[in-house]
Amino acid sequence: MNIASIIAEARAALQRRDGAQARRLLGELNDTDMPWILLAQVCNATGDTTGEELALQRQLETEPRHLPALILTGELKARLGDDRAANSFFQAALNQAGVMSDVPAALHPMLVRAQEFIATTQKRFESHLLEQLNKSGLASEGRVGTAIDMLLGKKQLYLQEPSSFYFPGLPQRQFYERDEFEWLADVEAAVPAMRDELLSVLADGEDFAPYVEASGDRPRAANSLLDDPSWGAFYFWRNGKRVAENTNRCPATTAALELAPMPDIDQRSPIALWSLLKSGTHIQPHHGLLNTRLICHVPLIVPGDCALRVGNETREWREGEALIFDDSFEHEAWNRSGTSRVVLLFEIWRPEISVEERAALTAIFETINDYQGVPEDRG
Repeated sequence: MNIASIIAEARAALQRRDGAQARRLLGELNDTDMPWILLAQVCNATGDTTGEELALQRQLETEPRHLPALILTGELKARLGDDRAANSFFQAALNQAGVMSDVPAALHPMLVRAQEFIATTQKRFESHLLEQLNKSGLASEGRVGTAIDMLLGKKQLYLQEPSSFYFPGLPQRQFYERDEFEWLADVEAAVPAMRDELLSVLADGEDFAPYVEASGDRPRAANSLLDDPSWGAFYFWRNGKRVAENTNRCPATTAALELAPMPDIDQRSPIALWSLLKSGTHIQPHHGLLNTRLICHVPLIVPGDCALRVGNETREWREGEALIFDDSFEHEAWNRSGTSRVVLLFEIWRPEISVEERAALTAIFETINDYQGVPEDRG
């Protein structure tokens, strides 16, 4: 018989569950002609685990990303109780399937089983890990909890990716805590007076200006909220210039802003405003211009179902309790309530940047302004 006939008869023998005959037929072939996947299936049917593993290894030596071989190796390792190896092969199979344009239908149930196996073993590992931490009396919250979530694939790794300027060596922190800033308590104490000023302005019934506005000397931003007051801004400081009409109208808010260490950079900073997000508005994921600043939100009007995601952490606004975050991380915000949300928004220097570095950065930014113009914050 020729090679094709031998393989066909061996496959037919396997289908009628005559593993011994299939094995005898394949024994007539040399390594060059051997259909290793078929041999692995025959070894499986005859209980030859060692032969099955060797056949799969030979197939993967020839084609390291051979999808059926990866799946079958994962299943073999699972039967042998080697969960770590099984996970590795199953994950490789799922990764390979993800880049294939046409995965054979016969493999779909096997890939589903691979996903279920990974999920089950992951849960077992998570329970074991947390149990060991608890037995040791160690905390599994805070940064440790985040590290565990990332280890388990529950959270993604995000890093600073400012759209305009990156300053190296700063900690990769998404949120800062309120008690880290001594001046912030006095700002929060002014919330009732600031809210009264806000309600007075809102009573006029006029929309705030759109936060993202088109500029005639720049390409239009690819932002669904461009020129849309659904994300509105009422400025006290804009591009380093005081908006006298608004600061005079709102003295309590202006006094509170003077407590914050806002940058003073020609044509750029300070920036301070009421940021309004109307009902049903979603600010899509984006990155801020710089990683040299932090953004402060002091919530003044916060209905339910409103939140801010920065990197892999999501926090809800609470009236009177500031949120401080690094907007050079990917971030987004939404208002799924039936009424508007308003926060006092302003920027401050990152506390890790020294006085000397702030002076140097100010000079750098002002030189960029003169030579290239001020970069746009496109939301």
